[in-house]
Amino acid sequence: MVQSSKIAALLERVAQGVAAHDRENPEHHTWGIGMAWFDIERLGLEEGEELLPGIVLQGDGGMTGQFRVLCDGQHGQDATEEEEEVVDAVGHEEVVAPAPGEAPRVTPPL
Repeated sequence: MVQSSKIAALLERVAQGVAAHDRENPEHHTWGIGMAWFDIERLGLEEGEELLPGIVLQGDGGMTGQFRVLCDGQHGQDATEEEEEVVDAVGHEEVVAPAPGEAPRVTPPL
């Protein structure tokens, strides 16, 4: 059996995470918490169990030791995409380097 202090600490962190999410995204509706299957079993919880009023536990195969706030909104939909600068990794022009010990030639401007 898992110690009740571990469950209490988990519920406290979940409540803090949901509150932070709801504060930052007031137009989204939080409905669940996603956790790794391993963590759900280790804590003695079951998928679909209600952790907080209206917040159910879902196994989503994420990283162990972490949880995710699940909501009905699209995060990052208003973010603007940055234009990616394309740089050639290989040049298309041939550059002739001076031989070792030879001074580079300078052509006078016209």
